[in-house]
Amino acid sequence: MWESFLGSWKLISSENFESYMKELGVGIATRKLGSLAKLSVIISTNDDITTIKTESSFKNTEISFKLGEEFEETTADDRKTKSIITLDNGSLIHVQKWDGKETTIKRKLVDAKLVVECTINNVTSTRVYERA
Repeated sequence: MWESFLGSWKLISSENFESYMKELGVGIATRKLGSLAKLSVIISTNDDITTIKTESSFKNTEISFKLGEEFEETTADDRKTKSIITLDNGSLIHVQKWDGKETTIKRKLVDAKLVVECTINNVTSTRVYERA
């Protein structure tokens, strides 16, 4: 089921992302740059290892993981997190934990688009990607 996530995606809309970054504790300069960045996401797999690459003019990141296994992640804003990604009802659920805080990034396919909902506390950002 998650194989349908594989491929290249480009950001086409973003709602409330700056508020989400502020709730994460991201500084104002980084928030401004992050809000302006035109993102591309490449999701690939090799055997049981999945890789998510995020590329922009601001910063590139890459994570590799096995579904259901905790891994250490350094986020685009340089947080060091313990992360786990699982598959739940056709959605990839990415939970990041650090310094007693937690955020959830839910990736799902809706009408052939990749919809990414980022939530921390009661702040949610929705970002929509289409196939590149």
